[in-house]
Amino acid sequence: MKKAEAGFTLIELLVVVAIIGILAAIAIPQFNSYRQRGYDASARSDLRNAAVAQEAYFVENSAYRTCADAACLEGGAAGLPGLKSLSNGVTMTMTANAAGTGFTATASNSLGSGTVYTWDSANGGMQP
Repeated sequence: MKKAEAGFTLIELLVVVAIIGILAAIAIPQFNSYRQRGYDASARSDLRNAAVAQEAYFVENSAYRTCADAACLEGGAAGLPGLKSLSNGVTMTMTANAAGTGFTATASNSLGSGTVYTWDSANGGMQP
């Protein structure tokens, strides 16, 4: 009498493991790309928020402010109004021009692609 066979063969299991490995090899680099784009988006978003805070500061003080440290950028009594904190990994600098009629700001995220984004108030905002 023959026994009933149940289960998978070794070849079938190896084929399934190989397919999963191929899918993982495709998905992991894409996932890293998505993460970098997300971090770059956080730098752009923080840059826009800082520009709005800089404009609010100008309305109250009739001058733009130069900020190169986190205490100035992250609000509070010594900082720009309305700017709470920068996202994880974002570094930013803001410089008022000599005439006091505009400012430039740069931001990048160390966890992103390394792209530095620039905001130029005289030229209408975020520059490519």
